[in-house]
Amino acid sequence: MPCPRSTQISLEDTPYYHCCSRVVRRAHLCGDDKYTGKNYDHRRGWVETQLLKLTEVFAIDVAAYAVMSNHLHLVLYIDLETVNTWSDREVVEQWHKCFKGTEITQKFAKGEVIDEYQVAQLKHLIATYRSRLSDISWFMRCLNEPIARKANDEDNCTGHFWEGRFKSQALLDEAAVLACMAYVELNPIRAKVAQTPENSDYTSLQLRVKAALKGKQPVKLLSFIGNEHEQQAKGINFDLKDYLDLVDETGRILRDDKRGEISVNAARILTRLNIPSDNWIKLTADFGKLFHGPVGTLQELTSYCEHLEKRRRHFSQCCQYLQAS
Repeated sequence: MPCPRSTQISLEDTPYYHCCSRVVRRAHLCGDDKYTGKNYDHRRGWVETQLLKLTEVFAIDVAAYAVMSNHLHLVLYIDLETVNTWSDREVVEQWHKCFKGTEITQKFAKGEVIDEYQVAQLKHLIATYRSRLSDISWFMRCLNEPIARKANDEDNCTGHFWEGRFKSQALLDEAAVLACMAYVELNPIRAKVAQTPENSDYTSLQLRVKAALKGKQPVKLLSFIGNEHEQQAKGINFDLKDYLDLVDETGRILRDDKRGEISVNAARILTRLNIPSDNWIKLTADFGKLFHGPVGTLQELTSYCEHLEKRRRHFSQCCQYLQAS
């Protein structure tokens, strides 16, 4: 039986989560359908546009994504600090970017006077919206539902387009986050639909490369902010160039289907994380097979299970790949 989402999310342990949605009924999210001969590549644009739109609505940042032929991968960061600093009016305005709200919230957003007997109801709605705007389930709902409706209209059919539930797993430490991001962004390479990472269409890595060529970072993706230090802005605590070099070399090894090796210059992140290069290749190639639950070192996994009162530490034997032997 699937576990309730509340038993998989522990913000006390990590704000990072890997999510995956798959389509059903042999449907195609994008690419060529060999049975009908139709091409659905344009649906990638639907997904990417909706995904990047939601980063302007929710207090949830996208660290990595890849749109594949029948599934979608995301690495998300829940930004509780931001959602808790939003004023009541800002919460309502953010919610109204996706939903109409109620008559009361519409009046409040316009600055109209709220009757005294409606104040309690308004406060309850604002609290509900604030919670939802940092909720992965609501984020995925707002991403998947519009795509499903458009796809069903295009296919002239009804019923489910996505599987009933998206899969999510907690990424408990820096090694898990970086390994999962690389795994997600290298999906097109492993599937042999792209030759190099920068040519992987509709992936976060392609956006990062294009922006990096201009000396920038994509504003709608969670930024790399360099090495860890005090009083820093939120972001991924690694240097962007080191990450791009590492993923590029990893992608070429996976693409060429040969052992190869990661150069010393590109392995700065692995040295910091204390992950052997052989383990890194295994993680980025087989992350989805190795882990089906929370991901992290044994210590982080134990803490996570204790906080959620889980008796079993699933896939704890795979923790070895996230640290040196």
